[in-house]
Amino acid sequence: MIKLTATDTFIIAEEGETPRTISGVAVPWNTEATVSDGTRVKFERGSLATNGKNPKLLKYHDDTKPVGVVTGRVDSEKGMLFTARISATSEGNDMLELIKDGAVDAVSVGVNPVDFSYDDQGTMVISKGDWVELSLVTAPAFRGATITEVAATEAKPTEELQPMTDKIETAAAVAEVPAAAPAAPVWAEAKREFKMPSAAEYMSKVLRGGAEAQQFFANIKAAAPDVVTTDTPGILPEPIVGPVYNNFRGLRPVVDAIGVKAMPGGGKVFRRPEVTTHTTIGASNGENANLDQGTFVVSNNNVTKGVYGGYVRLSEEDMDWTEPEVLGLLLDDMARIYANQTDDVAADALLAGVTQTEPITSRTVPGDWVSAIYNAASTILTNSNGNLPTHLFLSPNNWAFLGKLVDDADRPLFPNIGPMNAFGAVSPGSAVGNAFGLSVVVDRNFAADTAIVGHPDGFEIFEQQKGAIQVEAADGSLSRYIKFRGYFATLMIDATKFVKLI
Repeated sequence: MIKLTATDTFIIAEEGETPRTISGVAVPWNTEATVSDGTRVKFERGSLATNGKNPKLLKYHDDTKPVGVVTGRVDSEKGMLFTARISATSEGNDMLELIKDGAVDAVSVGVNPVDFSYDDQGTMVISKGDWVELSLVTAPAFRGATITEVAATEAKPTEELQPMTDKIETAAAVAEVPAAAPAAPVWAEAKREFKMPSAAEYMSKVLRGGAEAQQFFANIKAAAPDVVTTDTPGILPEPIVGPVYNNFRGLRPVVDAIGVKAMPGGGKVFRRPEVTTHTTIGASNGENANLDQGTFVVSNNNVTKGVYGGYVRLSEEDMDWTEPEVLGLLLDDMARIYANQTDDVAADALLAGVTQTEPITSRTVPGDWVSAIYNAASTILTNSNGNLPTHLFLSPNNWAFLGKLVDDADRPLFPNIGPMNAFGAVSPGSAVGNAFGLSVVVDRNFAADTAIVGHPDGFEIFEQQKGAIQVEAADGSLSRYIKFRGYFATLMIDATKFVKLI
């Protein structure tokens, strides 16, 4: 059950009688508060019903100690207004004495949420709830949620106190009516300062109505000062809207296309074996004749591990006081930058390792692309012992040239919607696609004018991601070093599987 304490509660009493009625705001609409179990909640307007069974009036949310009942409920713009009657029981009388002494000076509602959701900040937003009880309490959830005073009205032997709803509506209407012209002369006198009323005085006038209420509202209008946001900077909230925005994309197109191999744990340098001389197979030289003699050579490729990482020094205060916590944001950013840096290393190494080239006459002519790519595929097939290319690696400007290619009727060569007899499909909203039967890989870390036709098996990537580590500062300060690191290495093991278009 949600137990939430509101503001502006006070007591109305008839003169000469023991005060038995309290009125005020039970729940303010769209106002966030933290309830007893630590949950942040706020109520939408209309979330609590104004009809049906009346909520009980309890002592300290103890359902074994009822002290009255809620007799009136009004859904106002400010919040849920209420009127409650305290029963003439021993518990009720005890509560009245505590109220008069100021020991109990607030109310709190007990609501069972029925329909609710959570916003981006994790606050429970209640759109429908079952209002079970209203309690008299000592400690409000909101500052100023107190019973301000005990007020008495004049005895009216011939007129009963009207229901709260009717009186509020009447008072609102009266407030807009100009004061009637006086029937007798008004003698000049020094103007007395009008003291702004308390909440109890205000509601007392509302319930009383008549000419006295007319004058009361006129005095409020005349005396009320103008209060603007520049007058209240100390209570203006500065909300943080949504999660922290970070536009850096930690993508690794080249690394993802090539794939990552596990890096051995020991040693700074490790070996990657490669067959460099193949066996010889030939036709028989005749019966009982010797077969062709061949050899088989496996060579070593030495790979040196590279270390990539960075750190920041973070104060303990910054870690403890920030909301959302700076540590999570920091680690997320480090992971993004690490991903981009290692992909940049892979892109540069791939480009530098390609030794075979094929000229492309014009990057804006479809026929020149077709000719260059098929010539490159032929070179790879011939020089890499029967392998064919599967990928087309492009820099952003070459990817743009490819996507803008059109035929003689100005139709896109690589349409991304309903292609028929097309050479493939690429889209300006995606960094992957297909062109000439090759998987397109676009990477912003490639140097301008990069276009590589090839097979990923000829280039290898090794990695061991170490992640983040925290180290206490050794200089006596309340701070920590946050470090993010990993081991990364590349190897062009077979350059015959790649051709660069120049």
